Formats: sequence, C-alpha cells, structure tokens
Amino acid sequence: MAKEGIKAREVKRQKLVAKFADKRAALKAAGDYAALDKLPKNASPVRLHNRCKLTGRPKGYMRQFGISRVTFREMALDGKIPGVTKASW
Repeated sequence: MAKEGIKAREVKRQKLVAKFADKRAALKAAGDYAALDKLPKNASPVRLHNRCKLTGRPKGYMRQFGISRVTFREMALDGKIPGVTKASW
C-alpha cells in the first residue's frame, strides 16, 4: 500500500496538468519554448504515472480496470469483478 502522501502528490499533479493543458498547447503551437520552460515542472503530462485506485501501487497497472494486477486478482477470485473467471482448460 502506497503512502497517502504519494497518492496525494499524484492527484496534485493531475490537477496541475489539467489546469495548464490549454496554455501548454497554445505555447507549443506558437513554438514559444522560453514560456513553456517557465511553467511548473509538474504541469507536464509526462510526469504523470498511473497508480492503482485502491492501493496506490505504481507497477502492474491495468488500464481497463484502473487497478493493479495484484488487486485485480484478489477481487476476481472473490467474485467482485463481474464476468471474470479463472481460466481452466
């Protein structure tokens, strides 16, 4: 389980990226790299990292569900994800 501060930092980055998205696009289109450089570093979408919505785990993230593979497996085995069953052949 990730620390609450790390999860909060990621949420803060997402808000900052959304806030400066239009300004960043306009500056990029104009080719004004000096002004782009003055924007906050965390306003860059490259600095975002997908994290599990439940545990905050940064690795093994499954985009379709928004959770990590570990959490997905636990929930699938408990029957909490509809339509997902364990493979058998």
